[in-house]
Amino acid sequence: MSKKQKSILSKEALTFLRKYLNNPSPTGFEKEGQKLWLEYLQPFIDEYYVDAYGSAVGIINPKAPFKVVIEAHADEISWFVNYVSPEGLIYVIRNGGSDQQIAPSKRVNIHTENGIVKAVFGWPAIHTRLRSTEGKDPQPKVENIFLDCGARSRKEVEDLGIHVGCVVTFEDGFEELNYDYYICRAFDNRIGGFMIAEVARMLKEKKQQLPFGLYIVNAVQEEVGLRGAEMIAKRIKPDVAIITDVTHDTTTPMINKNIEGEIRCGNGPSITYGPAVHNILRDLIIKTAKKNDIPHQLHAVSRSTGTDTDAFAYSNDGTPSALISIPLRYMHTTVEMIKKDDVENTIQLIYQTLLNITPKTNFKYL
Repeated sequence: MSKKQKSILSKEALTFLRKYLNNPSPTGFEKEGQKLWLEYLQPFIDEYYVDAYGSAVGIINPKAPFKVVIEAHADEISWFVNYVSPEGLIYVIRNGGSDQQIAPSKRVNIHTENGIVKAVFGWPAIHTRLRSTEGKDPQPKVENIFLDCGARSRKEVEDLGIHVGCVVTFEDGFEELNYDYYICRAFDNRIGGFMIAEVARMLKEKKQQLPFGLYIVNAVQEEVGLRGAEMIAKRIKPDVAIITDVTHDTTTPMINKNIEGEIRCGNGPSITYGPAVHNILRDLIIKTAKKNDIPHQLHAVSRSTGTDTDAFAYSNDGTPSALISIPLRYMHTTVEMIKKDDVENTIQLIYQTLLNITPKTNFKYL
């Protein structure tokens, strides 16, 4: 049996990862997470900037005319306070693709100007739930789930600093499971921000001189339509973009592989085929994986990738773009699950791919 390779993730990197994941970064309110990310990234880059809506960009070789982007998104799904009842119960609407079915009995943080207010998603006890005439249990819906913060009137809610528009995040944080699995809310997609920062660290520590400008981008507002990526792609005008995000592990129950394909945690990063994915760049990534013995998987999409890849690909005059995804179980829940080996192999694949790109690389189809 071959000896397991030494991890490329340092103690400092894992400390940052835990801190970064446990920090809330809801869509439209990514500021504090971006601060942490830039603080970690700064020793590895030459300069950085932040755009008007909070997308953060670290740059290596800022004066180089040829520009390559490696990108992830910084935001996590959440809720907005939408209505406070006379009895002091708080009703919400989605901020991104939040799942109402997992909400009942979850603990949450309501973010106010006065700080965090603790609350729970209440749900009637199994003994008391009003059943339909057919005897079916009521199902959680956005219109019937509610928060209970201990207040028993609208005024008591308001006295805590809670108002319509306050953002709400789940409390669940980072944990390690057996066999090198990690769980956390919002691996989607702060694990991507961590991985591209680690690529920058490796470039610095290995003293790699790139023949192009590298733009390490942590974009905001992906969960509501790739909005941050749209803005920053127009500003950077890159020649090449490599996006990293999460993708579904399809080997758990209730997923149809005939429709979703087969992707498995532990089998390496997933490389996507689809109209927005540039064939030459994708093939370069696959060849790089094979050359460096990096385990990888293949995934196909019918139309859009549903990630920031689409925003970059169709920006400006068209940008050769590709998607490298990390397999993840239980997306958009509070127990999103990834495997440590996949994190390391995704970092390695992005890093090695950058070493195989030059300004002379021909990305023309014809």
